[in-house]
Amino acid sequence: MALGLALPILGPVCAPAGEPGSDMLTIGAYSVVREAFHDGVLPAFAEHWKQTTGRTVRFEESYNGSGAQARAIESGFDADVAILSLSADLEKLVKAGLVDSSWNNGPGRGMIARSLVVIGHRVGNPKAIRGWEDLARPEVGVLYPDPKTSGGARWNINAIYGAGLLHGDHSKGLGPGADAARDLLARIQANVVTMDASARHSMANFMRGTGDAIVTYENELLLQRALTGTDVPYVIPAATLLIENPAALVESSVDRHGNRAVAEAFLAYLRSEAGQRILYKYGFRPLDPALDVDAARRPLPSRIFTMDDLGGWNRINHDVYGDGGMWNSLFTQPALGK
Repeated sequence: MALGLALPILGPVCAPAGEPGSDMLTIGAYSVVREAFHDGVLPAFAEHWKQTTGRTVRFEESYNGSGAQARAIESGFDADVAILSLSADLEKLVKAGLVDSSWNNGPGRGMIARSLVVIGHRVGNPKAIRGWEDLARPEVGVLYPDPKTSGGARWNINAIYGAGLLHGDHSKGLGPGADAARDLLARIQANVVTMDASARHSMANFMRGTGDAIVTYENELLLQRALTGTDVPYVIPAATLLIENPAALVESSVDRHGNRAVAEAFLAYLRSEAGQRILYKYGFRPLDPALDVDAARRPLPSRIFTMDDLGGWNRINHDVYGDGGMWNSLFTQPALGK
């Protein structure tokens, strides 16, 4: 069973809009958190809000690729809370004057969840995939989404890039550095069979039988197992990227709607132990490592790295995705990629 690719705006919880004693909260989120929020976090927060305030809360939800969702909010989609895949997308909303520049201050630095970039493969691992370099071998079909529309794609590409940059491309005898990062990324990209609009689209295609391997979030694969009963085996590369997913208030919306209290309480709930346990149930890694106690969950790899280790989003957006950057030179100017 393939998961749905988008959820239209709807109100799944509690009272009709405008009813006395009720609140409305509009969520603009990236596609991967759909089930965790719609089925887990939102009903639990509604119960929490009722118990603590005596008020009911109704939600309107929209899920899309992170970049596409950020552009929708910037263009006028009236979300009260933005839950996106990567900090760079939230920074676009800061520049647009929609999100306060202090959104990443305080505990957790504005993040609500973590995950890992991993490689899903077919049952039995017929292509013997163990790490990044295996994705560059002949006749291995790879899936990941398009970084122009998907935050997930940028995490995936950054993980491959970072493995080469920090640890080298061993199959080519290249030590750590930009040459190794470029070589590894170029050889894997040559095996990519399709680049979808979002991480969720890529997962749906993989579940339909496309490709031999998918580069994706760990939580996506764990969610497939929980919802469909289909085990998607995966490997955690020895060197991979820690994903950190942010959330923030859209200031203009909460001011216009007059719902700052419930919006702030919702953000606090996401970072509370109760909220973190729900996200953990849906495959995410908690902000507090002490909550990562499931014996069946694989330990973090020894060579895990973060965006800070890569110089931060501003540097990566310039060096990899900017005009003249590595991604641009390899894949939007074909002659340079040959």
